[in-house]
Amino acid sequence: MEKSATLILKDGNVFYGKSIGVQGETYGEVVFNTSMTGYQEILTDPSYSNQIITFTSPHIGNVGINKYDQESSMIHAKGLIIKELSKIYSNYRSQTSLSKYLFDQKIIAISNIDTRKLTRILRITGSQYGCIITKKICDIKNILNKIEKLKFTTKNQDLVKNISTKKIYTWNKKSINIYSNRTQHTKTKQKIWHVIVYDFGIKQNILRMLTDRHCYLTVIPANTPAEKALELLPDGIFLSNGPGDPRPCKYAIQTINMFLKINIPIFGICLGHQLLALASGAEITKMKFGHHGGNHPVQEIQSKNVIITSQNHNFTVNPKSLSKNMKITHISLFDGTIQGLCRTDKNAFSFQGHPEASPGPHDAMKLFDQFITLMKNTHVS
Repeated sequence: MEKSATLILKDGNVFYGKSIGVQGETYGEVVFNTSMTGYQEILTDPSYSNQIITFTSPHIGNVGINKYDQESSMIHAKGLIIKELSKIYSNYRSQTSLSKYLFDQKIIAISNIDTRKLTRILRITGSQYGCIITKKICDIKNILNKIEKLKFTTKNQDLVKNISTKKIYTWNKKSINIYSNRTQHTKTKQKIWHVIVYDFGIKQNILRMLTDRHCYLTVIPANTPAEKALELLPDGIFLSNGPGDPRPCKYAIQTINMFLKINIPIFGICLGHQLLALASGAEITKMKFGHHGGNHPVQEIQSKNVIITSQNHNFTVNPKSLSKNMKITHISLFDGTIQGLCRTDKNAFSFQGHPEASPGPHDAMKLFDQFITLMKNTHVS
């Protein structure tokens, strides 16, 4: 028997549909993602912590779920909103259905609603907090009061500390797909680079991309002091992606400042990009509805080349706040926001998008090679 579900937005808009996950109610910031593929990677991306994901692609679940495409060990999104759940799934790697996966992960989800209308609302109003509830009869006024309270309790909240690793571990797994860096298969002896990875909500494919490029990785908690990280004798520091507003992460900003003082090579992605900017004196602002999708054009300033990128962020660096020692390297061709930065006086650079996106565009993967080159040049000097 089909069970009903209701989506309620902060502005009072209500959508009625079908429940395709567990029963209950869930609250979070409702965002939309324009990716055509990769629902498993998106759902397990820790950067979506505290958010309810709307997929604009109308059919979700057609390739099922497998153990290889997870970006972390669990679904981090608060809920899922789709137009239609595929009745069948087919792929040579499929191991289970999306529906069963949602039940196993205890995720509340809704289907059979007009996701085009919902997306238009979010584009006009901006991302809003909302609720998915599976009760047949719900008190909408009471739900709206809960959503209003949630907005204030989550303001300036540090989401990183809840999902970062609690202990130090090493990583040496390489990619298993055709996009692996070909140099890993060469028989010539390669220098192994020891990289300290700050886990603000790390995606596993980032770790694989670095390992493919002959990096030995030590992943550490987000609040690890710089002194402790340096005791491990790294060749470089990687600042990972992660959820929410970077500004409450004062501990990370202080740590990055220490790394900048000694001028060790630094590469930041997504939240790591924003944290590097904050440590360099820049300001961060909230976007209206953010960037979430796998089809975002970004221009490299120096070469004028355009790359297609995967994006997932609700905050951006204010270009008017940049100091003289910060240089913009990439911009979004959608809205002109900053996509890449480098320090002109330090061995540090960052990128807002996700060059490791899998599945997704691979145009920006060369940024990992840039990090390797930076460590090589620093090691020589």
